[in-house]
Amino acid sequence: MGELTRGVRLGVDVGQVRVGVARSDPHGILATPLVTLARDLTAAPDAVPSDMTQLAQLVAEHEAVEVVLGLPVNLAGKLGPAARHVTAYADRLADVIAPVPVTLTDERMSTVVASRRLAERGVRGKRQRAVVDQAAAVEILQSWLEAQRRRTE
Repeated sequence: MGELTRGVRLGVDVGQVRVGVARSDPHGILATPLVTLARDLTAAPDAVPSDMTQLAQLVAEHEAVEVVLGLPVNLAGKLGPAARHVTAYADRLADVIAPVPVTLTDERMSTVVASRRLAERGVRGKRQRAVVDQAAAVEILQSWLEAQRRRTE
């Protein structure tokens, strides 16, 4: 197993209403919040939803080498309706941003952990809802980066 290839990665938390996005540094050490996008649920079936167009722009702008999407596996380790929804989103996104790869990673508890960390910092209510998706994307990307580092040590 080689070292993690150098380059910025984007972490994505796909929700029903919003998409949280985080980015890593080129060395793959630290994930930081980037932006929250509104889900475009009104796009025609043959059109690219605006949130995916915005993600493609972020991939280009940050010269991302990979996009890591959180896969909501349930606590029993099974894929429920939310996971199937994210898998379909990932497949569609992969077509939009090709040849940049889309990787799915277990994101169990990322939103819970993000919410708890924000609350510990005194961020609550509406302010928390505004940033929890970005914070969840940070959790997803950071844990994925750390897992990659453990595999290469």
